[in-house]
Amino acid sequence: MPFRDRFFLAPAVICALVATPILAVALHGLARTDLITHLANTVLPDYIANTALLALGVMIGTGVIGVGTAWLVTMCRFPGRGALEWALVLPLAAPAYVLAYTYTNFLEHAGPVQELLRQVFDLGPRDYWFPEVRSLGGAIVMLTATLFPYVYLLARAAFIEQSVCVIEVSRTLGHSPARAFLRVALPLARPAIAAGVALALMETLADYGTVSYFGVQTFTTGIYRAIFSFGDRVAAAQLATGLLAFVILILALERFSRGRRRFDHTTNTHRALPGYRLTGWKAWGAVLACVLPVIVGFLLPTILLMQMTATGGHKLFGTRYLMLTLNSVTLAAITAVLAVAVSLLLAYANRLSKDQGTRILTRLAALGYAVPGSVIAIGILIPFSIVDRTVDDAARGLFGHSTGLLVTGTIVALVYAYLVRFLAVSLQTAEAGLTKITPSMDQAARVLGHPPRATLKRVHLPMLRSSLLTAGLIVFVDVMKELPATMILRPFNFDTLAVQAHNLAADERLTQASTPALTIVAVGLLPVIILSRQIAKSRAGHRG
Repeated sequence: MPFRDRFFLAPAVICALVATPILAVALHGLARTDLITHLANTVLPDYIANTALLALGVMIGTGVIGVGTAWLVTMCRFPGRGALEWALVLPLAAPAYVLAYTYTNFLEHAGPVQELLRQVFDLGPRDYWFPEVRSLGGAIVMLTATLFPYVYLLARAAFIEQSVCVIEVSRTLGHSPARAFLRVALPLARPAIAAGVALALMETLADYGTVSYFGVQTFTTGIYRAIFSFGDRVAAAQLATGLLAFVILILALERFSRGRRRFDHTTNTHRALPGYRLTGWKAWGAVLACVLPVIVGFLLPTILLMQMTATGGHKLFGTRYLMLTLNSVTLAAITAVLAVAVSLLLAYANRLSKDQGTRILTRLAALGYAVPGSVIAIGILIPFSIVDRTVDDAARGLFGHSTGLLVTGTIVALVYAYLVRFLAVSLQTAEAGLTKITPSMDQAARVLGHPPRATLKRVHLPMLRSSLLTAGLIVFVDVMKELPATMILRPFNFDTLAVQAHNLAADERLTQASTPALTIVAVGLLPVIILSRQIAKSRAGHRG
């Protein structure tokens, strides 16, 4: 098959692989089970209400913090702005469930905050009211604190790319900086902001560790309980289908709300954005608004984890944690490499092809990120179990021996789930990098006799190194933090840092859980720092 034809076949094959788990969930959910009737009469209303409230709270929180901080560091000048514009990305290194374990130990009744409060004011255990950390509101705060960088990154990029002309026109019409932001800059950045909020919502709906530990009943906890407590995969598939419908509804509502409005620029004149110099209380207010999310989402949890690990960390810190770290890093590295390779293949096929079908298949292949990890895990578990049973029955009949589980509960199934879940992240980055390469370079390579493969190797890859590195880093960090799919699909006696932290926290061994939690943050910090430096370079390049 010619190389060009193989490129055009790739989107169809990859789309089929991504769609298989989703279709398996939908089809398996059509079967009958008595458990779903019982759940509908008892806890299903709570699943729906809590999931909706959680999504709404995180949407508002990440939107306000992400957009507000992006506008401040992009358009305003105040002390520390240069450091804060990359520091605001650091909370991505700390998963929400790690924040949940840390702040519970810090703020619970026996924790240092309430103990100090009782000592200072001479209060008894029932003499005061203190907010309950383990609650729906607590889950919203934890998820918001670690997910707002998604909105911040995309909103900041949108503000940087806006033409200075529209801002200046709004100022000549008498708009203050605040009104120019609300009336001009914010509407123009709406698609990017909506994309960032959508990413945060997908992560929220996929979360298991935070809501499970806080005792908040959502669709994700229901799916896990249906599998491991009741052993009913049909009920799990039906709950997963309901969660998937919830995701589709959210995305459809956002698209519908746009209508036919356009958000593109009508001028190609771009100059450095003016920048409003803040002084006095406004400057310190901007510093506080940007510093608080970094403190709550990264600095304070990291300090608390270090203190907990030093004073009472898990006793198996040595060989055991080296193996857990090796498992996590290996899975993350394998998935990152595969995701970058597949996304590059898809993006390049989309660049070569003028066919609308290829573009549609490429978009469909990226839908996995909109599907929670628990749903993907169920969708993989169902067909893989069928394959294992079929092979085992054939082996028993022909040879009298059982083959056992060949693909279910293996590393292959786990990496497959990660790849389906996070392919969209690397694909968007690879496509963004390719769009910066002018088509005239492809034409020049073709004139010199280079086929598409040689053009990709000698022309595009050297220019895409930064974009592909960024894509790999983001996927690496996401896999390190992934919990629901790992809990469902991991091989027997194969744990990761995320699973270890969850198991210890579930047993209320919070101090010991600090060791794997801190390791997750430490391993994820280096990629996030590299990503932050890329952001700083892009800012400098834009100014230049």
